[in-house]
Amino acid sequence: MLEQVLQPLPLFLLAIIALFSIVLIMLIKKTARLSSHLSPIQSSQPSEHQSHNTQALQQYKDKADEAMRLNQTFRKFVPKQFVDHFAKHGSETLELGRADEDELAILFTDIRGFTSLSEQMSPQELMNFLNSYFLRMNEPIHKNKGFIDKFIGDAVMALFDRPSGTNTDKAQDAIRAALGLRDAINLYNEHRANCNYSAVNIGIGIHFGPVIIGTVGSDDRMDTTVIGDSVNIAYRLEALAPKYDTDIVISAQALHQAAAKDLFEYRLLDWIRVKGRKASIEVYEIIDHQESSVKKLKLANAALIERGLACRKKQNWQQATTFFQHALDIYPEDTLAQHHLEQCAKLENTELPHEWDGSILLE
Repeated sequence: MLEQVLQPLPLFLLAIIALFSIVLIMLIKKTARLSSHLSPIQSSQPSEHQSHNTQALQQYKDKADEAMRLNQTFRKFVPKQFVDHFAKHGSETLELGRADEDELAILFTDIRGFTSLSEQMSPQELMNFLNSYFLRMNEPIHKNKGFIDKFIGDAVMALFDRPSGTNTDKAQDAIRAALGLRDAINLYNEHRANCNYSAVNIGIGIHFGPVIIGTVGSDDRMDTTVIGDSVNIAYRLEALAPKYDTDIVISAQALHQAAAKDLFEYRLLDWIRVKGRKASIEVYEIIDHQESSVKKLKLANAALIERGLACRKKQNWQQATTFFQHALDIYPEDTLAQHHLEQCAKLENTELPHEWDGSILLE
């Protein structure tokens, strides 16, 4: 699926947008000139020449309206923010091979159990469902200064690159968008329940880091693309959501960049290595949106989870198990504490590399 994620956008549509914009401007200027040629005397005393001018004026207005409609339609295929990004870096043209490096927040989200859900629908029902779902996912992202870069099946890839904002703004925008997505899916499920449809759930992954935004293709076909290790990490974090039985998984880098300590509530999940990456990362879960009773219990055992993971890094299995068990005693339904107890039992009986850094490799 990652290969699909990294497929570029249809940038050739930008050329079409530019063409229609030029045509629109020319039509408007032509219309203005024709309007100025109609004097008050001509208006009060209709003539054959005036009638001809009036018909020509109406034709130009119709063409201008049509060009405007087409321009607005094509803009839906290429995010305006993508164009703004290049303008921010001083580029007035989008020539082939153009590349800019920038730091931004990346968010991935998709529907859990989508394959089994789609098998219960006809093709038309599936398209209706996806369009209804995407419509609701769009608003929280745009409301928080982000834009949807790609739809990949049931998944959404969004970027947060506020042109006039700081890196902190970008990271905070992504977190607030994730919380907005959770609110949107809850409201959507209420509407589905009224129609006797089953509820749907989503997982969300957020990371912040450098990416390369550029143009690829050939002389007659150009696309835009966003590539980099940061994209891969965000994609992998979203896949961790069901593994840790949580909703929003975020990297330590994104939390740090967002200065999240006094703004959001979260707790450490694990110290992991994701597929395709050698370096390990700390991952957290955002819990602002969860029920107050659950949130209170998770915050109460968060320090024990952290201390248990610190002992696991040192291969102090007995002490790590003690901390995780205490965390489970505080919150008996905590699947995270149970997960770490199982991991400790497994790791204790596994021959680990000499340079093991305490992280878990998750496929």
